[in-house]
Amino acid sequence: MIAETGLAALWLAASLALLQLVLALVGLKGGKPDLLAAVRPAAVAQGVLTATAFALLITLFMRSDMSVLLVATNSHSAKPWLYKFAGTWGNHEGSMLLWVTVMGVAGAAVALFERALRRDTHMATLGGQAAISLGFYAFLLFSSNPFARISPAPADGQGLNPLLQDPGLAFHPPTLYLGYVGLSVAFSFAIGALLTRQVDAAFARAMRPWVLGAWILLTLGITAGSYWAYYELGWGGWWFWDPVENASLMPWLAATALLHSVTVLATRDALRAWTVMLAVVAFSMSMVGTFLVRSGILTSVHAFAVDPERGSFILGLLALYIGGALALFGWRIGAVREGAPFELVSRETLLVVNNLLLTVILGLVLIGTLYPLMTEAFGHKVSVGAPYFDRIAGPIALALMIAMAVGPLVRWRRDQTKAVSKRLLAPLCIALLLFGLVSVLAWGRIGILPFLGLVVAGSVGVASLAPLWKRNLRRTPLFTYGMVIAHLGCAVSLGGMASDSAFTVEKLVAARPGDTIETAGWQIRLLQIQPLAGDNWTALQADMDVSRNGAPVTIHPQSRFFASPPTTTSEAALLTRWDGQLYVVLGEEVEGGRWQLRIWWKPFVTLIWLGGIMIALGGALALLGRERRGWLMKWRARAAA
Repeated sequence: MIAETGLAALWLAASLALLQLVLALVGLKGGKPDLLAAVRPAAVAQGVLTATAFALLITLFMRSDMSVLLVATNSHSAKPWLYKFAGTWGNHEGSMLLWVTVMGVAGAAVALFERALRRDTHMATLGGQAAISLGFYAFLLFSSNPFARISPAPADGQGLNPLLQDPGLAFHPPTLYLGYVGLSVAFSFAIGALLTRQVDAAFARAMRPWVLGAWILLTLGITAGSYWAYYELGWGGWWFWDPVENASLMPWLAATALLHSVTVLATRDALRAWTVMLAVVAFSMSMVGTFLVRSGILTSVHAFAVDPERGSFILGLLALYIGGALALFGWRIGAVREGAPFELVSRETLLVVNNLLLTVILGLVLIGTLYPLMTEAFGHKVSVGAPYFDRIAGPIALALMIAMAVGPLVRWRRDQTKAVSKRLLAPLCIALLLFGLVSVLAWGRIGILPFLGLVVAGSVGVASLAPLWKRNLRRTPLFTYGMVIAHLGCAVSLGGMASDSAFTVEKLVAARPGDTIETAGWQIRLLQIQPLAGDNWTALQADMDVSRNGAPVTIHPQSRFFASPPTTTSEAALLTRWDGQLYVVLGEEVEGGRWQLRIWWKPFVTLIWLGGIMIALGGALALLGRERRGWLMKWRARAAA
């Protein structure tokens, strides 16, 4: 009865979503904001029901109930418990149920805790959230039922894709989905504000925590996904420009632009139309990503290939939500008053430039991702890979970093050109110094983009600390520290990317046990190849001693074989040092008892993920600082009353 109870909970949640939408429409049309008292309980009940349904699906996976089709096709009784648990969302239906669950819980949180909006705008926001949820409920119930039974039940399951049998599965997809759903809440806020014409600073302050939270989670999800692919796929790279990787990057780019825009609206009452438009674009990109991953039109490690009928369903939802939102935007935006003005030399102007550059990069990535699909529809196969994205988006990304560095050095509303020039003096001197240093050390040996990346990274790193100059650090707001750490994290990541691109050393050899390989100052000795057996896999493991001016350390790259489903994977061995990572992959046996080995020395590559963590940490500090200030202001107001 567990599966049937979960399905019943989904049907009840869908019914309440319909009721919530109807009540919101009646309240808005009839001018009855008091109906909010009836809309809120419906949203809270949805959160409880969807969470119950997802908990029941987890129970089915943990019990290896093979009478449920989803469990039988995506699990195996011999799998470790972690992969049974994480395998709940390591498939199409389970991941969509996770999406719906997070959306339901988020809607309940908006209903319970949001108090800054007017009652009519709050009701319109919950109505918008119900409209979004209804489409996904319909998709689950009519096209992707996660609780469908199978008879007769097989003795054992087909197993989870071995590439997904990694602890990263327990962290990467949920954080991305939480980010996507945070953008859906921001989208609902924008729809509610347009319907009630409340596009103002109060609306922005209510929406900002959701945008910031979604952005933090997307940052963590993308960072974790990059590192997971880096060590699990055995190819030595940290970003492949895979269409499904791009599907998570595009919402992050839009969310980054939205975050800056909503901050300007919340604090300076400017960029009203731009903020609403970016909320629509950010959610649209999350829908485009959903379509790419689950439509079956892509072949990728990350994609869940499903039948075209489901893809058509998602495409219909995408057209309905995005088309409807754009139509509403065009209809209502004329009634939104212009925000507060600002001068050309001002921080607002730099933030507009920042957002335009982010939007251009987003457009280029979107074109590069969709173009091969469009040409294939007309019978022509075209490949768009890393060279396109690096050459087209790379220079614009560097310009974006420069604009990000200059922005905090400029005052709000209006500033003087001479004053800004003085504040830019230190970063410019650092840039010139780095330009000369990198020219002397590496001119002609590295590409132009890595060269400029190293120079810009150092300059941005210095400029990011500017908001702390000549300030009392004890009295500096927490959100200012958050901005500084996030911007510094961008510089750190850029430095890691540039160093990896410029200085990576790769060596492919065929070695016998006892042979020693030298590369990039490392001595690597192959000791032996031995067989191993795990919980649900067997492997050939290479035992290797590696050293660099010190005592040797033993590493163990593996080639694993999974029987269910039959798959061979490479488990890379990573040795991390302060100045980079040694990355070793075991290949196949060749003639003469030799084994293929692929070895990379990747200088400062770990800075990429350290920077990603710093960016997310900066966002978390900014969120905590903003919310703390809001709590203190409310507490003081109550105390004064």
